[in-house]
Amino acid sequence: MNEPLLTLKGIDFSYHSLTGEIPALKSITFQVKNGEFLALVGPSGCGKSTLLNIIAKLSEPENGTISFQNPDGSIHYPRIGYMLQHDHLFEWRSVYRNIILGLEIQKKLTSKNKEHVDQLLKDYGLYAFRHKKPSELSGGMRQRAALIRTLSLDPEILLLDEPFSALDYQTRLTVSADICHIIRQSGKTAILITHDLSEAISIADRVLVLSARPASVKAEVNIHLTLADDSPLAARKAPEFGAYFNQLWEELSNEKTKKLNFLHKNPFC
Repeated sequence: MNEPLLTLKGIDFSYHSLTGEIPALKSITFQVKNGEFLALVGPSGCGKSTLLNIIAKLSEPENGTISFQNPDGSIHYPRIGYMLQHDHLFEWRSVYRNIILGLEIQKKLTSKNKEHVDQLLKDYGLYAFRHKKPSELSGGMRQRAALIRTLSLDPEILLLDEPFSALDYQTRLTVSADICHIIRQSGKTAILITHDLSEAISIADRVLVLSARPASVKAEVNIHLTLADDSPLAARKAPEFGAYFNQLWEELSNEKTKKLNFLHKNPFC
């Protein structure tokens, strides 16, 4: 996990409308190492999702560059897996047919890929439910199905935009731990957006704090927890956990104060 897989330099982005321009990102610069789990936190509306869309090539930056250095030395744009806040499973398709949808669209539904999907279903406890409809699954099981659908395409980078936010707190704790384990076991590079500081600390190798809009990288916190059990649930009991939480909370609290002052002075923004 030493070499950078993804490098962003000087990324700027603004939203344009008939009433004017709204800057969203300003001079965003950071790297993500191969196999790293990175978390992004910041004030609501600061442009975190916009940043993921740019990485996924769903939006183009106004300025700046994005480059990739793959482990094999090539510089081709990597396969991107994008997991959103909602699972977006289609009720008229079975769990299995939802999972293979991407493979069908990309015409990659080969015998080898079908075997891979079956193995993922077995590994993550959904094989017995593969012929069920999404409405017959719990929220946590639906999110695991959505992740398997993403992993079935063998992405090189996973983008996770608050994938647990629709779950109740107890389910969220369990599912985030399960999905973190799945991602780490697969060795994938992942970028997670979350508003839950405890979640960021317990899951990520590193946390980037974004400023209020237009967002820039305000702080970078490397997470090193000393504990025998490295699961996300156990991480919350690590002796360093409280210090990391306070550090991130202080950074975000300052940004929230700046945002409120800005809105007070600019009520029509």
